[in-house]
Amino acid sequence: MSVAPPPHPNRSARALATVTAVAQKASLRSARRRRPAAPVDRELPVEVRSVTYPCPDVAEVELAGSGPLPGWRPGAHLDVVLPSGLLRQYSLCGDPADRSVYRIAVRAVPGGSGSAQVHRLTPGARLRVRGPRNAFPLAAAPSYLFLAGGIGITPIAPMVRAVHAAGLPWQLVHTGRDLASMPLSEGLAGLASDRVRRRPDGTAGVPSAEELLAGTDPGAAVYCCGPPPMIDAVRRALPADRRFHSERFSPPPIRDGRPFTVALAGGPELPVPADRTALDVIRDVRPDVAYSCRQGFCGTCHVRLVEGSTVGDPAGPGLTALCVGRAEGARVVVDLGR
Repeated sequence: MSVAPPPHPNRSARALATVTAVAQKASLRSARRRRPAAPVDRELPVEVRSVTYPCPDVAEVELAGSGPLPGWRPGAHLDVVLPSGLLRQYSLCGDPADRSVYRIAVRAVPGGSGSAQVHRLTPGARLRVRGPRNAFPLAAAPSYLFLAGGIGITPIAPMVRAVHAAGLPWQLVHTGRDLASMPLSEGLAGLASDRVRRRPDGTAGVPSAEELLAGTDPGAAVYCCGPPPMIDAVRRALPADRRFHSERFSPPPIRDGRPFTVALAGGPELPVPADRTALDVIRDVRPDVAYSCRQGFCGTCHVRLVEGSTVGDPAGPGLTALCVGRAEGARVVVDLGR
């Protein structure tokens, strides 16, 4: 994989100016701090326009509305209400400029009820979606390294197209079991084949973080989406001051958690260990309590906070997200029937 030399300072300044100009069209965010995705109350009816299979176990679904759909930016996702009522989040992988459809790509997961329902969809099926919203925004930078593991290519693909359109240096490394299980990146290689490396683990082995980062511009912003071990390894390998942005499809591990008690209004008091969430503990006794993203942004497990205060909680005033919020003190009381 060839690596472009770092841009001359004047060229870099011009490139940054280009990104700023392109931001309104190609949807690049200039903010460098990652902000939680804002709740979206809007719900839209959509119809399945097409279902294709870029890989044997990946369904690519186009969803059309009755008119132009709400705009979105690279890195955004949709909340999709599946036929059973189950709510799942899927990254948008199409073109933000195309307001006629939303495109998602979903890998079949053994035992996964959400992915199984997506793979059973047929053209004409009607669904409801919420969003889009963005917990993985693309920020302005002089150059970019994109790292995608398997289906983690879905939020990365629109970023690559936007950065390429802005004329900025970029590299993409896409890992997976084999080439047949790595969707979307073959099309991205058509933009600039020398900037795309498709790396099958089956023949090359699981890559180390050092290999994934080798030969890249030290000033490049690193965007990574894939399995948690991949994200964690890359994070550890990077200097603390390196711009690193990641999205994972599973809840992050609890770090520096403290035990507390969550009391259910009119019900039992439940101890929450340092390494578990209130949602986990409550579902031990109330398995009917709904949840979806397990990362705080979808709103499914937001309930009324009756007593106490929480930290690390994206829910609004008077509410708590059971999946991520933790008691600021020793105890909180929640009302599951809000």
